[in-house]
Amino acid sequence: MSRASPVRTCVGCRERAAKSDLLRVAVAGGGTTRFAVPDERGRMAGRGAHLHPTSACLDLAERRRALPRALRLEGPLDLSGLRSWIESHRQASPEA
Repeated sequence: MSRASPVRTCVGCRERAAKSDLLRVAVAGGGTTRFAVPDERGRMAGRGAHLHPTSACLDLAERRRALPRALRLEGPLDLSGLRSWIESHRQASPEA
């Protein structure tokens, strides 16, 4: 008998998916500038949020202000690094 895989909810579209299908997002930086960064290995310290690695889900999460809320942050969160990672990942794998 096999164990069920962990399930997480995408903060963008709010759909439940296998943890392996989602990208964990963590926070880097401190002080006034904080950056949302992809945590591909799921090993970065601190609170994380899960997101489908698509521009559509990132846009939804940004519009709903879901990432700062899920990461329990106050103030601005820079998503430019995360957005560029998603774009480069999408170009590397055209089936996504």
